[in-house]
Amino acid sequence: MTDMGKTGESVAEWFAAHLPEGLFEETPTVVADREEITVVGTIPAAAEETDGSTDPVAEFRERTRVDRMHVARAAEEHFGRKVSWGVLHDGRRMMFTHLAVPTMTRLRQPERQVLDTLVAAGVARSRSDALAWCVRQVGDNAETWLGDLRDALRHVQEVRRQGPSSSPSGKAS
Repeated sequence: MTDMGKTGESVAEWFAAHLPEGLFEETPTVVADREEITVVGTIPAAAEETDGSTDPVAEFRERTRVDRMHVARAAEEHFGRKVSWGVLHDGRRMMFTHLAVPTMTRLRQPERQVLDTLVAAGVARSRSDALAWCVRQVGDNAETWLGDLRDALRHVQEVRRQGPSSSPSGKAS
């Protein structure tokens, strides 16, 4: 998993340079994995000032569609990943688009029984939904640990990107 584009800049830096001025109220949150780049920003104050008859999120989505599509096409070409968009509005996060990527896993019987119990209890409709539920639970309840792990991975990526340095004698320092 890399957070760098063809020219070495980070995904967040690339979006900061390519998003139209004023698209979001503040710098959006940009999160990338191997398949998808998610861009979520706060709706500008002007979009929130409505008389109540218009949905500000729907209005923002339609008004900015052409600009967002233009940026997404360029980002998809540059990074080789799909771009998903969302907004923060009124304390809620709403995604316009997002990927649901299938993943393959091999589970032993005790692990399958956990999923089957969740299905039987009505927590999930299928093993796939049960596994997604488990992943969400881990994500919600282990955010500090996962955040530390992500930070460590970013550090490893940076060290790999820099490569070994060598001294004048030709030996690595």
